[in-house]
Amino acid sequence: MKRILLAEDDPQIARLVKFKLEREGFSVEWVEDGEAALQRARHDQFDLVLLDVMMPGKDGFAVLEELRADARYRDLPIVMLTARAAERDLQRCAAATDYIVKPFDPAHLVERVRAILEDR
Repeated sequence: MKRILLAEDDPQIARLVKFKLEREGFSVEWVEDGEAALQRARHDQFDLVLLDVMMPGKDGFAVLEELRADARYRDLPIVMLTARAAERDLQRCAAATDYIVKPFDPAHLVERVRAILEDR
């Protein structure tokens, strides 16, 4: 079973994403902020990280940067979830494997996750 770390501070979005992914057979661990995401990513092994951009404390861009700076996580698939669709914000997602703009169709998110994991 593929393990996914979901970092999302909005409980409604997090519950929906977790439900949809678990229904498709993925194991999902949810954290609510960037610092917790870093701790969990470094403590456990995940097959993919879904990372919200705007979170309290350490934002998703900072988490992405820290994970990519560590050789152990350079190849870890990271998908950014962002409501910020301005070109400069999307450029900041360049180090990620992919990004999905909010609001999004949960079925599309599941398809992207599945496609990324199948490519590995």
